[in-house]
Amino acid sequence: MEAIIPCLGVVAILAIIFGFLAFLRYMNYKETLALAEKGLARPEKKAGSGKGLLRWGIAVTAIGAALSLGLYPLGFDSGINYPLRLGPWMLGGFVPLFLGIGLILIHYLTEKE
Repeated sequence: MEAIIPCLGVVAILAIIFGFLAFLRYMNYKETLALAEKGLARPEKKAGSGKGLLRWGIAVTAIGAALSLGLYPLGFDSGINYPLRLGPWMLGGFVPLFLGIGLILIHYLTEKE
C-alpha cells in the first residue's frame, strides 16, 4: 500500500508533461486557424544544414562510449565468467553507443550531394 504514493507521483508527472505537450499542440492548431481566417499561410520553415543527425549521433555515441568504459570494470567483480567480461550490465553503454553510430551512418548514407 505504501507504493501507491510514488506510483501516483510518477503518473502525475507524466500527466503534467503530456498535458503541456497537448496544450502546445492545441495552441499551434489555434494559431494556424487564426492565420487561415485572415487569408495568411504559415511561413515555410527553412531547411536546416542537415547536420542535426550528425550532431546528435556524435553526442549519443560519446555518451555510449563513456558509459561502456565506465561499466566495463564491473565484469572483473562478477563471479560469473562472461566472454571478454562483457555481461548484461554493458547494455547500458552499448545501446546508446550503437544508436549514435546508427545516427552517424544515417547522416552519411542519406547525405545529398
